Amino acid sequence: MAKVDVLLGLQWGDEGKGKIVDVLTPRYDIIARFQGGPNAGHTIEFDGKKFVLHTIPSGIFNEKTINVIGNGVIIDPFVLKKEIAQLNEGGIQVHGHLVISRKAHIILPTHRLLDAVSEQAKGKNKIGSTLKGISPAYTDKISRSGMRIGDLESSEFDKRYHLARERHMKSIDQYDIDYSEMKFDGLSFTEYEKNWLEALEVLRELKKVNSEYYLNSALRDGKNILAEGAQGTLLDIDFGSYPFVTSSNTITAGVCSGLGVAPSKVGNVYGIFKAYCTRVGSGPFPTELMDEDGELLRKVGNEFGSTTGRPRRCGWLDLPALKYAVMLNGVTELMMMKADVLNSFSMLKVAVQYKYNGQFSEEIPFESVSLDLEPVYETLKGWNRELELTERYDDLPVELTDYVSFIEERVGVPVKIVSLGPDRKETVFK
Repeated sequence: MAKVDVLLGLQWGDEGKGKIVDVLTPRYDIIARFQGGPNAGHTIEFDGKKFVLHTIPSGIFNEKTINVIGNGVIIDPFVLKKEIAQLNEGGIQVHGHLVISRKAHIILPTHRLLDAVSEQAKGKNKIGSTLKGISPAYTDKISRSGMRIGDLESSEFDKRYHLARERHMKSIDQYDIDYSEMKFDGLSFTEYEKNWLEALEVLRELKKVNSEYYLNSALRDGKNILAEGAQGTLLDIDFGSYPFVTSSNTITAGVCSGLGVAPSKVGNVYGIFKAYCTRVGSGPFPTELMDEDGELLRKVGNEFGSTTGRPRRCGWLDLPALKYAVMLNGVTELMMMKADVLNSFSMLKVAVQYKYNGQFSEEIPFESVSLDLEPVYETLKGWNRELELTERYDDLPVELTDYVSFIEERVGVPVKIVSLGPDRKETVFK
């Protein structure tokens, strides 16, 4: 029987997963998202075109591939409608290539409003939420009061929606925050809700499946499936830098619960990481650079959130964190992104351990949020020149291949892809 291969991020998200899914898609019959929601922003560039996907799997650009939004994903109908429209305008056919799990939960307009007023009420202690309604939607899911895609097929949908809305508004009123000036994708809450309700018709038109049966049947038929993750390992609800995390399991284990496949069905695990580190929002970041080097990484790497537009915090590669992510996910192959962003550096630093409380360790401590983790660096020689477009790994500068070898030796997993730019053509297989 075929296996489900997994592709996920090993840092704080924004690693470049969308590009690699797009590159690997021709090998697969089905691409399936297994967690997260429109807080994701997977950017794909080819033939001079650029697309940013928030909910739809990144295999949508291959007309021979079926894309599945799994039960572990949460869906905002308004966002999904816009996404489909933008793809159609770009000549990408969505209908017939996209199916949605009936068990996927729906983000309601009041989820976004709850998210916004809750974050504002936290003041200086805010998490750095994308304000997409992610946490409130997952909260409803866990508290067994959420609404699911399958509910759209029920005559009781409107009644359930208004009951949920009323419950949320009572919670919102307790914050005593004026939300009349708040904007949601540029719209007032009233306008947003009106557009959201209209977008439900798009969801009703899409094919809905019991995805656990759908995917397991595909495996029995020998279909190749790639599970696509969102966000990154270090944002996992259990293993990330809590509470500065997302609301779902971003690691390989989330594939089983987010798609309905058994652990024994998991095959290769592709771990995506940047040649350096970035993070959006609050939370610990031991190798963060607050100097000219950090600003150069941000500028050259165009490090601004594809979902929020917020500038990303930038820093050197953190090997203890990378090894932690590899361990949690059972990574079999590594893929290094954005090597070209380091072109201007004559020397590169890599954190190999932490110093805290007078001790040295490669482990991320439980108190990582409150402790001042001091990175211990090793310095490597940079290639300090522009990288020429090539398909041959041996044509890369020796300083770059030495950088890759250093990572492989310390982490214990081979690097199979080195990305030299955002376009699918700027990809070197090792």
